Amino acid sequence: MFKKTLFQLHWFFGITAGLVLALMGITGATVSFQDELLNLLNPSVLKVEKLDSGVLPPAELVRRVEATEGKQVAMLWVGVDSGTAARIFFTPPPGERRGQLRYVDPYTGTYQGEANGQGFFDLMLQLHRFLAMGQSGRQITGACTLMLVFFCLSGLYLRWPRQALNWRTWLTLDWAKKGRSFNWDLHAVAGTWCMVFYLLAALTGLSWSYEWYNQGLQKLLSDAPSGEQRQGGGRAPRGQGGPAGPAPVADYDAIWASIQKTAGPELSMYNVRMPPVAGQPATVFYLLNTSPHERAFNQIVLDPATGAVKKVDRYDDKSYKAQLLTSIYALHTGSYWGITGRVLVTVASLSMPLFFITGWLLYLDRRRKKRQIKQARQGFAATSSDTPSWLIGFASQSGFAEQLAWQTAGQLQAAGLPVRVQPLAALSENDLQQASNALFVVSTFGDGEAPDSARGFERKILGQPLGLNRLKYSVLALGDRQYPHFCGFATRIQHWLSERGAQALFSPVEVDSGDAEALHQWQQQLSQLTGGTPNANWQAPGYNNWPLTERKLLNPGSSGSGVYLLGLSAPDTNSLWQAGDLVEVMPRQSSWAVEHFLEGLGLSADTPVQLDGLQETLAQALAGRQLPENRGHLVGMHAQALVDALIPLNMREYSIASIPQDGLLELIVRQERHADGSLGIGSGWLTEHAAVGSAISLRVRRNSGFHLPAEPVPMILLGNGTGLAGLRSLLKARIAQSQQRNWLFFGERNAEHDFYCRDELQGWLASGDLARLDLAFSRDQAQKVYVQDRLRESAEQVRQWLDQGAAIYICGSLQGMAAGVDQALIDMLGAEAVERLIEQGRYRRDVY
Repeated sequence: MFKKTLFQLHWFFGITAGLVLALMGITGATVSFQDELLNLLNPSVLKVEKLDSGVLPPAELVRRVEATEGKQVAMLWVGVDSGTAARIFFTPPPGERRGQLRYVDPYTGTYQGEANGQGFFDLMLQLHRFLAMGQSGRQITGACTLMLVFFCLSGLYLRWPRQALNWRTWLTLDWAKKGRSFNWDLHAVAGTWCMVFYLLAALTGLSWSYEWYNQGLQKLLSDAPSGEQRQGGGRAPRGQGGPAGPAPVADYDAIWASIQKTAGPELSMYNVRMPPVAGQPATVFYLLNTSPHERAFNQIVLDPATGAVKKVDRYDDKSYKAQLLTSIYALHTGSYWGITGRVLVTVASLSMPLFFITGWLLYLDRRRKKRQIKQARQGFAATSSDTPSWLIGFASQSGFAEQLAWQTAGQLQAAGLPVRVQPLAALSENDLQQASNALFVVSTFGDGEAPDSARGFERKILGQPLGLNRLKYSVLALGDRQYPHFCGFATRIQHWLSERGAQALFSPVEVDSGDAEALHQWQQQLSQLTGGTPNANWQAPGYNNWPLTERKLLNPGSSGSGVYLLGLSAPDTNSLWQAGDLVEVMPRQSSWAVEHFLEGLGLSADTPVQLDGLQETLAQALAGRQLPENRGHLVGMHAQALVDALIPLNMREYSIASIPQDGLLELIVRQERHADGSLGIGSGWLTEHAAVGSAISLRVRRNSGFHLPAEPVPMILLGNGTGLAGLRSLLKARIAQSQQRNWLFFGERNAEHDFYCRDELQGWLASGDLARLDLAFSRDQAQKVYVQDRLRESAEQVRQWLDQGAAIYICGSLQGMAAGVDQALIDMLGAEAVERLIEQGRYRRDVY
C-alpha cells in the first residue's frame, strides 16, 4: 500500500511540477557557462590587455569611474593579474537591489562598453530562480525544488532492485526495448545517473528559496556561534531597497592597504561591497592563487571610512562543513569540482526535460489503457427498471465466451430488457434460485472439461439438488468438434438444469470453432425472445495485414526443430492487445506447394477466379486452400470449380510474446515437420515461406483468462518450449508496471542451444525484475529433468509465495508439461487447495 501511494504521488507531482523543473533545468544549464559564453561573444568588451604596471589601485579606479559616470560605486570585482575586465556596480536606485553594471579596464579605468547577451542571461537567471515572477515565482520554484528531492528519493525506492549490488541493474539501458518499456527504462536509468546531481542542486538551491532553510544550513554548518552567523554581510534583505540614510564614506586607499596586508602576495581577485548607508561595515571577498575553486572566498569585514579590519574569515581556517557552507554556489553549479563538475551538472540540468517527457508518456499510456477498459464495455449500462434482470452467465477459457456474453447482453438491453452479466465462478445457489430468466454462454476446454474459471462452479453448484422450477434458460455452447466430448461442459450444465426442473427457452445452440451460422441462429433466437427483428450478424474481428518485419532463429544448432522469434508491425494505432492475449493467423500455402499441386491438372496459375467477391489469380486463391494429396477427383475441373471445391485453410493460434509498448507484436513459433520432412502449413508459412517485409493476415483475440491479476500480487510463471511466449508478454507487462515479484520456471532440451531469450531473461534476473529463474534442460544430464521436477524441488518456497497471495500462470503443452505441473501442484498442495486457487483466479492456464 505504501509503495502504491508513493507511486501515485510520484507521478502526480511529476505531471504538475515537471514542466517547471524542466524550465529550471534548461535555464540553469544556460547560465552554467555564462562567463565563458559572454567572453566568446564580447572579446573586445570583456577581455583587456595586461600591463606590466599592474591594475589600478581601487581608489584610482573608483575615482576615474565615478568621474566618468557621475555615480557612486557600490561594488567592484577586480582580477589583480588577469586579462578580464573589472565589473563595477553603482549604487542602486531606491527600491532596487542592485545598481547598474559597467565593464571597465582595471589597468586604465576605461569604460569597455555593453556586453551583448547580458540581458539574455539575466532573464535566464530570473526564470531559473523566480520564473521571472518575483516573490510568487520564488515560492513556486522553491516548492518544485522540494518536489525534486521527493522525486529522487521516491524514485530510488520505487525502482530498488533485489540485486542492488549489481551496477548494471542501476546504470545500463536496454536499447532493444521499445514503447512503454523503453520509456520506463530510460526514465529510471537516466534518473539514477542524474539523481546525485539533482539532490545536490536541490539541497543547495533551497537556500535561495526559503529563509528558514538558509538559517538551518547556517546553524548546521557554520563555525560561528549562534547569532553571529549572518553578521558583516552588508547586503540588504531580499526584495527590498537599501535602508534610508546618508551614503557611506570610503577611504579606498586604506581599504586597499588592509586587503594587501591581509591577503598577501597571493591575491588573485577581490570584491569590495560597500554598505548601503554610513556607519555600517564594508565586506571584502578575495581569492588567492592557491584557492581550491572559484568560490573558495576569504572574507574581510572592515570600516570603509578608515580601513580598520574588524573580522577576517579565511577559507583554509574553516572546518570542512563551514567550507561547504561558503561553497554552496560552487556546489550548486558543480564548479566545486572544476570544469568536470560543471560539465556534469550542466548535462544533468539539460536532461531535466527528459523526465518530464517520459513521465508524461508513461502517464498518458496508463490513461489510454484505462480508456480501453472503459470502452470494452461501452454501450452496456445498468438499468433502474423494477423488471427482474435477465441473468447472463459465462464460462470462458480464452475470452471468446465472455465476448459473446456481453454481445448477448447488449442485444437484450437494446430491446429494453434489464440484464446482469456474471462469470459462472461468481454465481451462487441463491443467484440461480432468484433468477427467472437466464442465458448461459459456456465454453468447453479441451475434451469436455470446464474452463479453469468454472471448475469451482461445476464442483460446488452442479452437484446440488436445487429447485429451479421457476427458471427459464438456454445455453450457447462453444467447443471444437475434433474432440470426442464436443461441448461436454455445456452439455453437463444443460442436463443438470433440466433435472432441477428448469425450462428451456429454446434448444441449446452449439458453436464449432466460432461457426458464424450457429452464432446467427443464437441471435435469431434472442430476437424472438425480445420480439424484435434479428440484428446484423455478429462479426468476429476481421483479419488485418501485419507486415513481417523481423525473423530471428532462437535455437541455432539445436537438435530439435527450429524456433523463431517473429516481429510484426501493427497496421494502425488501434491494433492493440494486452499481455496474455492470442493471435489467430491465417496461413498461406507456399508457392512451391501450389505449383506442385497444379502439375497435371492442366490449369494455369494466372487464371483469374472469384474468391469472396474479389478477383484473384488461381495461384493466389489456392494459397489459402487445403491442397489434398490425391488429386484424381479434381482432374478436368475448370479453375473456379477447383477453388470452390477445396476447403479453406484453418487459422492457427499463437500466444503473443510482447506488449504494445514494444512497438512490435512478437511471436515465438516452432517449425512443425511432417514425416516426409516437409514443414507444417502454419509454422512453415511464418518461419520460412513468408518473406520478411510481406504481409501476414492475422487478428488479435482477447484472452481474458490469461490476463494479469487485478492486484499486483507475486507471480509464478511456468512454461516450456514456445510456451515462453505468453509468459514473456506477462513479464514485460509486469516489468513496465515496476512489479518485481516474478518467478519463472522454464524448460527445454539443451541450455547451449535452446535457452530462448537468454540475454533478456538473465538481464531481468540481474536487474531484479525477475526475482528467480529456475531452468530445466531435460537433456543436459543423464536423467531427464522437467519443469515439474524443478517445481517439486522448490515446493517450500512455492508454498511461501502462495501464502503471500501469489498467482500461478502456465503456458505450454497440455499433455506433457501442463499435466505434469498440475499433478505436481496437487502432490504439493492437495487437490482441494489447487481447486481453490483455480476458483480464486490464482491458477491460470494457456495450454495447447
